[in-house]
Amino acid sequence: MVSVEPVIPRQKLSCGVSRTYEEQCIYLCGNSLGLQPRRTADRIAAHLEAWATKGVFGHFKSHEDSELPPFVDLDEIAAQRMAPIVGAMSGEVAVMETLSANLHLMLASFYRPTKERFKIIIEGKAFPSDHYAVESQIRHHGLDPEYAMIPIEPPEPDRATIQTSHILSIIDKHASGTALILLPGIQYYTGQYLDILTITAHAHSHGITIGWDLAHAVGNVELQLHDWDVDFAVWCSYKYLNCGPGAIGGLFVHEKHGTVALGDGSVGYRPRLSGWWGGDKATRFQMGNSKSNMHGILTFLTDRFLDFVPIAGAAGFQVGNPCALAICPLLASLEIFALTSMSALRVKSVSMTRYLEELLIPRQAHEDDASELYRIITPSDPAQRGAQLSILLKPGLLEGVMAELEEQGVVIDERKPDVIRVAPAPLYNSFSDVWDFVVIFRKACINAHEGQAQHKDGSAAMAGAESKGWSHIK
Repeated sequence: MVSVEPVIPRQKLSCGVSRTYEEQCIYLCGNSLGLQPRRTADRIAAHLEAWATKGVFGHFKSHEDSELPPFVDLDEIAAQRMAPIVGAMSGEVAVMETLSANLHLMLASFYRPTKERFKIIIEGKAFPSDHYAVESQIRHHGLDPEYAMIPIEPPEPDRATIQTSHILSIIDKHASGTALILLPGIQYYTGQYLDILTITAHAHSHGITIGWDLAHAVGNVELQLHDWDVDFAVWCSYKYLNCGPGAIGGLFVHEKHGTVALGDGSVGYRPRLSGWWGGDKATRFQMGNSKSNMHGILTFLTDRFLDFVPIAGAAGFQVGNPCALAICPLLASLEIFALTSMSALRVKSVSMTRYLEELLIPRQAHEDDASELYRIITPSDPAQRGAQLSILLKPGLLEGVMAELEEQGVVIDERKPDVIRVAPAPLYNSFSDVWDFVVIFRKACINAHEGQAQHKDGSAAMAGAESKGWSHIK
């Protein structure tokens, strides 16, 4: 039942395990893994053909027989097309690595602890990889996370979300000792959309650098990273950007941090972990360095051996050359986003998620009373959430509910012990998807509550999904 509303014609997206698979499903799991655009296979095939027929010449020769640029320019073209989605100047975006690797690269550059300011403020329920990255960076500098990592927790134990005022108060409390703040644009568990503009401005008023993990925000909500004066941000592209499992990531570095000053025989730029792909393209393939001339073998390449000179902007933070094959799905997805706008997608998204909320929490009581078996923990204010609603079930219902949903062809995400996450994606989901999901979900809740769900105690997952490891992964 996945369909594409007028934003994107139906025939341009594929739903289902294969193109010949006849059973339909209700796929509301784009917050975990987006669906594959039909054109993705075409772009990948075109790249493989170019590689097969042109070999190394494909790096620099244009491909008249496909819409892809030369291999060496793929990342630059992708970054230019990504910039409007995150509200950035084209030079402020790089397409590279994965989210966690990019986060480490950003922390290596922006976390500069001193004796007075060494703390990192992080959301207490941050995605584990963010927590691991911060903890390891703190230890890398010889510090103890016990006192150098400041988690922001909700002030009330029964509250899942964090008010902006509370975040600002934690920043105020620790400002004098804080070197950096890392927060999620949208919290993965609750779906709360943080006030990036207000929090960033408040951090800067204390002279604190702030970065954002936008894994659940990019392609989901409107972002204006440049205008909001964000220092840096990182994201993945396999969720709302629909680029496939483990797809290539991206990062944003504000132009003020990406300047490269040349003069007096020196080069001035922000400290970073450097690699050849971040170097000036004019000298990228000149294999010189300032310490050794390899016995003169390479002296013909240049009048003098070169110090590293980064590309100005986010591209200067690249390390190794990105996988050309991995960029092809991203380019395919960005072509689809270019057919619309984030503002148009956001309008539809707000409407669909509001519709989902209204169906889940009806104003008038239903005969089935299913709404007593769950509650929504995502903020009800559309400005404080993206597409996702997180639903907290009564204890003990999750296994039965998930078993029946899967039996009925509904694909959503669970977070044990009691939360499901439902995310209507505006690019390919419809309002009928939302309606059908709620009908099936309410029935599943009642059956689970009454102990009458098929394959009680998770046997459905064990019989089907568990054989593929999906239940364990979730």
